[in-house]
Amino acid sequence: MDSIFHRTSVRSYQSRPVEQEKVERLLRAAMAAPSAGNQQPWSFYVVTDPAVNEALAGCSPYAGCAKAAPLVIVPCYREAICRYPENAPLDLSASVENLLLEADELGLGAVWLGIAPLPERMTAVAEVLHLPEGETAFALVPCGYPAAAPRAQQDRFDPARVRYVK
Repeated sequence: MDSIFHRTSVRSYQSRPVEQEKVERLLRAAMAAPSAGNQQPWSFYVVTDPAVNEALAGCSPYAGCAKAAPLVIVPCYREAICRYPENAPLDLSASVENLLLEADELGLGAVWLGIAPLPERMTAVAEVLHLPEGETAFALVPCGYPAAAPRAQQDRFDPARVRYVK
């Protein structure tokens, strides 16, 4: 799977919209992630309204790129439906990684912008999206066609960090 080694964070996008069939593929990939006890705590807000994207960009000092993105996916989770609520952030992490890999596979660019576990960012996103009680914002994932060819990802393999136990 080349996307694991090819994927990189993309923060600059063309203005053209992402086709609905690609949005669905992104969401299918996200929902194919493993989750603790198969609890699948996720829900996803798909935002294409430029005014809402601009508001989301203000929810974190690192989210400026969301303002010009044609698409921002906001993964959220609902602890109330979880058998293992402490694992919901882990489940969402796997889900976001799947989404990022599928974006690369589809010729799109995306970036994972952390919202959780910082309460002020989580609250800001909840207010922008009018999240229902009990739904927790986890991340922002701006997505679109890259404005320029993404730079190659560096090889991060470091054999000094590997310990074999035999």
